[in-house]
Amino acid sequence: MIRTYLKERRSWILFFVSLQMLALIIGYVDSAASFRSVQYYVFLSFIIFIVFVTIRYQIESRFYKSLDEREDDFDVSSIPEPESPFEWIIENSITNHVKRLKNESEQNLLLLEQEKDDLLSWIHEVKTPLTAIHLMIDRLENKMLKSQMTYEWLRIHFLLDQQLHQKRIPFIKNDLYIEQTNLEELLIREIKTLQSWCMQKGIGFEIDLDAESVLTDAKWLSFIIRQLLTNAVKYSDSSDIIIKSYQQDGQTKLEIKDYGRGIDQKDISRIFDKGFTSTANHHDTSATGMGLYLSKKAAESLHIRINVQSKLSTGTTFTLIFPKKNEFVNITGM
Repeated sequence: MIRTYLKERRSWILFFVSLQMLALIIGYVDSAASFRSVQYYVFLSFIIFIVFVTIRYQIESRFYKSLDEREDDFDVSSIPEPESPFEWIIENSITNHVKRLKNESEQNLLLLEQEKDDLLSWIHEVKTPLTAIHLMIDRLENKMLKSQMTYEWLRIHFLLDQQLHQKRIPFIKNDLYIEQTNLEELLIREIKTLQSWCMQKGIGFEIDLDAESVLTDAKWLSFIIRQLLTNAVKYSDSSDIIIKSYQQDGQTKLEIKDYGRGIDQKDISRIFDKGFTSTANHHDTSATGMGLYLSKKAAESLHIRINVQSKLSTGTTFTLIFPKKNEFVNITGM
């Protein structure tokens, strides 16, 4: 701060030094003036000036030090009381600027909240005709057409479900309800939703659950598993998807293994990034890059770790590692 202050006042300092140099020159060239007396005057002037600058530094830097140390937030009460006209100008400018930003921020939050509510309302309204369409598809007699229509219906259903959960993710901690969740019931419910799609692609399921239940939020766990199963079915053909659970090191683990196209090793570290699809299959326009991203976000709130093992053209294994019971004290929504 001292260096900053001297830099700010350098024009004044240079002006003072110039005046003292002028006095020395006059004392040297003017025989009527005593050069020694002028030197003594200049010396005293420098001492007084140094004392003056030191005192003024303490007084003038107090306000700016407080500004520099305050947190960068909207709390204008932390701004120190100004003592000079220029400090009043700065204080008024900051206060007015913060008030304007706060008003804009509040308006933007209201607009975002309204947009979120409108979107959620629209999604719930769309679900009604979507259910009606599904009932109409069930009455189709043409098996080929029925299979194709069911697949397209599932795509719309999963996209809406993904959008719904994407809007709820920021508030997930307010929505958690931790309880013992039966894995078999949850898995069968999710597999049943994918049944027609799996039959179309010749995909079956092999389930082996040593650990039958976990302590977690059933709704958000369903969403995570739904994304993993959807990916497994989407990128597999005529093969089984193996699901198994077991206890290891005091933790429950759930594996979902497919024999699909797999993931390139250079992509594994990026598959949970928002919007990332693939570098090996970049032409795949059906991928949104949101499913695994949202799954990761939901899993983090549930303290679930997701491990991935994959090899191109061989398959992929996702492992959900559930937290120990004593770790749930950190979940605020419990």
